[in-house]
Amino acid sequence: MTALPTSWCVFDIAAKEQEAAALEQQSVAPGFWDDAQNAQRVMRRLSTLREDAQLWRTLERRADDAVELAELVEAEPAVELEAELVAEAEALGQALADQEFQLTLGDDYAPRNALVAIHAGAGGTEAQDWAEMLLRMYLRWAERKRFNAEVVDLTPGEEAGIKSATIEVTGRYAYGNMKSERGVHRLVRLSPFDADHGRHTSFALVEVLPEAEDIGEVGVDAGDVKMDVFRASGAGGQNVQKNSTAVRLTHIPTGIVVTCQNERSQLQNREVALRILRARLIQMELEKQQLEQAKLKGDHVSAGWGNQIRSYVLHPYKMVKDLRTGFETSDPAKVLDGEIDGLIRAYLQWSVGEG
Repeated sequence: MTALPTSWCVFDIAAKEQEAAALEQQSVAPGFWDDAQNAQRVMRRLSTLREDAQLWRTLERRADDAVELAELVEAEPAVELEAELVAEAEALGQALADQEFQLTLGDDYAPRNALVAIHAGAGGTEAQDWAEMLLRMYLRWAERKRFNAEVVDLTPGEEAGIKSATIEVTGRYAYGNMKSERGVHRLVRLSPFDADHGRHTSFALVEVLPEAEDIGEVGVDAGDVKMDVFRASGAGGQNVQKNSTAVRLTHIPTGIVVTCQNERSQLQNREVALRILRARLIQMELEKQQLEQAKLKGDHVSAGWGNQIRSYVLHPYKMVKDLRTGFETSDPAKVLDGEIDGLIRAYLQWSVGEG
């Protein structure tokens, strides 16, 4: 039997447990809660370390039990025990592969919640329908992964679909997974909106932002933000509320504009819009860092609508292909139903190689 890399696992667990112990001592020190924002950051980190350590200790115990079972099978061969050993070895191998994959999620923002914004491209109803298909795909993916996903803002299309939507995906490593989706998505299909059923190409832009963990992390001065209010509107431009509850925030130093109209009150919409604004400011800073790194490496950097990442072809053949990694599948129906883990995994492994 091939030995499991337990020495590496134990070292990793020990390091996490040592850091957790140090943070626990810090959390009971006098005056710790005087700085509430720092205290919250420390407690979030402590919770993550405890969770990681518990997970690895559980895997370690399962590995020890598997070794004992292997010794028993070697001493007294039995079909039932051999089958149990094979099943557990496969399960352990998958669990270790999953944890190895978590390491590829990378940066300090990877464990955070994510804000995912979807924007229909040019093309009217076709593009708006495609944007809604992507919205459904991500909601189904989040459901499969047992993340909580909430639509915090949505602007419906004029005839069908959506012009834009923002989803808040809550769960550990939500951003680390979802960052693979950032870019332009292209759909080729026979149009259900064309009387001649001609082939159409549609585009949608997906933005993925790491959510700010607290207000103090990203300073937004009240004087730098202009707020406008307006009535939330439904499909076809119909007003769905008589009061002006929808909010538009403009961050004057950067020109970033955020709107929110999904909540019932102006205050709630403002709070959601501020969360999105802070996330956009974090993403702007990350993009600056990436641009500087790319310049130092001599890489060509493209941005905006030209940055197409993936094609979904429903006619004349069926295929989904990621243009960055080369990963492809001939089952777009499953992908559009939220089975995108293969695409995500391929991108994250590719991005490690690129880095």
